Amino acid sequence: MWLLPISMLLTTALLAIPLSRYLAWIMSGEYKAPGFLKWFEDRLDTGNQNWKQYTVALLVFNLLLFTYSYVIMAIQPWMPLNELRRGMLAPTTMAHAAMSLSTNTDLQHWSGDVHFSNFTQIFVMIANFFFSASIGFCALAAIIRALRFGPDKVGSFFLDMWRVMIYMFLPVGFVFSLICLQQGMPMTFKSANIVPTLEPAAMGTTDSGQAKQQTIVVGPLAAFIPMKQLGTNGGGFYGANSAHPFENPTALSNFLESVAMMLFPMALVLMYGRMLHKLKHAWVIFSVMMGLMIGTIVWSVYFDTYKPNPGITAHPQERHFEIASASGKKPVVLPAVAGLPVDQHLGNLESKELRFGTSAGATFAAMTVDVTCGAVNCAHDSLNPMAAVSPMAGMWVNCIYGGKGVGMINTLVFLIIGVFVAGQMVGRTPEYLGKKIGGREMKLAMIGLLIHPIMILWPTGIFAATSWGQKAEFNPGPHGFSEIMYEFSSASANNGSGFEGLGDTWGLNDNPSPAPTSRPWDIATVIVICLSRFIPIIAPIALAAGMGAKKAAPFGLGTMRDDTPTFAFLLTGTIVILGALLFLPVAALGPVAEHLGPLPFGG
Repeated sequence: MWLLPISMLLTTALLAIPLSRYLAWIMSGEYKAPGFLKWFEDRLDTGNQNWKQYTVALLVFNLLLFTYSYVIMAIQPWMPLNELRRGMLAPTTMAHAAMSLSTNTDLQHWSGDVHFSNFTQIFVMIANFFFSASIGFCALAAIIRALRFGPDKVGSFFLDMWRVMIYMFLPVGFVFSLICLQQGMPMTFKSANIVPTLEPAAMGTTDSGQAKQQTIVVGPLAAFIPMKQLGTNGGGFYGANSAHPFENPTALSNFLESVAMMLFPMALVLMYGRMLHKLKHAWVIFSVMMGLMIGTIVWSVYFDTYKPNPGITAHPQERHFEIASASGKKPVVLPAVAGLPVDQHLGNLESKELRFGTSAGATFAAMTVDVTCGAVNCAHDSLNPMAAVSPMAGMWVNCIYGGKGVGMINTLVFLIIGVFVAGQMVGRTPEYLGKKIGGREMKLAMIGLLIHPIMILWPTGIFAATSWGQKAEFNPGPHGFSEIMYEFSSASANNGSGFEGLGDTWGLNDNPSPAPTSRPWDIATVIVICLSRFIPIIAPIALAAGMGAKKAAPFGLGTMRDDTPTFAFLLTGTIVILGALLFLPVAALGPVAEHLGPLPFGG
């Protein structure tokens, strides 16, 4: 039960240590590129940019990536590798997909095996897996250089992108792809295999009475999955994501996919310390994140793998109550029922893949949000109510390792706030890395912090109070509220996982019966994803630039050390307390109310 998460965390941590040395070596420019690669580097190297130039380059590149993705999806019907003749998605869905993929979010209002051709999977999905994953990595590198060298020497954005993709993602992804092939993942440009079913006519019959054959969608899975996981992208080739046997064939592949999605986020924390020559400080941050990740995993496993599913347990007495609906209060009668004849000694097994082990679903659910990956190997919508608090909390604090680069950037915001509060409590000017924290830094830190809850709570309230949310939710009551809240939490955290009970899919543009509220969901999540991606990147870059321009203060007896257990407790307390203050009320309205309420799973 516990051996699986323990072995995953230990394996990843051990691999992250040497990888962090390699990452720091590459991003510090200490390597010597081979001649044929040096030629490309020389043409991409714009020389040292200041923080404003670097930020503009990052934003322009993302705009071009969004435009490219939208155009490729729009011309999908006329592109090759489209044996199944996939049409064009609805315009709002393409905008949502382009924004989601280009920002490393991969929140899906589509299903790749139903709506995308192999051409789109390769040139939109896989391409964005590399590009969007590199952008956050580059932003962290710029912040490190700004803190160390000042605001005018943050490096070259385009050269950094080259370094991340060519020297980091490509070699590691290539090795992982070989393992994926060995584990049985398909690797083909063919779109589908048409095969007879083992039971004749299991798929029905044609008008002439002949048995229909089964269409098995395939594609370049062994090239798709490595960067889906390594880049903490999470967008699935199939709608079932990592629960699909082609995306995740074996228990070993599940173990390796879990390690892969945590590998770079863990290594980047140590890279931060190595590039700043503050490795002990980085280990303190690493330990805090590890403690928080262990906490979310233990919580998720305990409340899901050790607890039965309340939806199939006995309810000996009839109960009467009311729930809110679009037309007002609706009376509901829950009759007394006997428990279903299901053995629940292994906990809640609804929508779990037992190929991976009983605790694998709950473990994966916690890990995938902690590193903002968004891949899933079970249905989060079917987690026990209190177990669902764990992935939600991971997205709310959004700094438990987090995505590549942005997780450490979000942690920096919490660091600045925690150090400032501690400094005010003892009556000293707060300092971080020897640089004094002033009013400008605190304003930027608060912008970086508060945009996240604003982009979750405001749209959640609007959609929960209107037909946009009430008509889309699959379950009434607290669980329906959780579905809405989870969607915006995932969008704002650039995570991508979902409760998937929402009617938020229009599908192909000629779909005769789309979800009626899918367009508002597309538009709202585009806005949330965009603002929640770039404001928390721009504000910390400006913050680091301001601090980098200041002279370092001499170390004294009153200086707070940043490599001690005291500092670890300060950072942990800041994250937990701020997270609780911002999100406990909505947790009480959603999963906690569902756990304590009269109806399991909202009725």
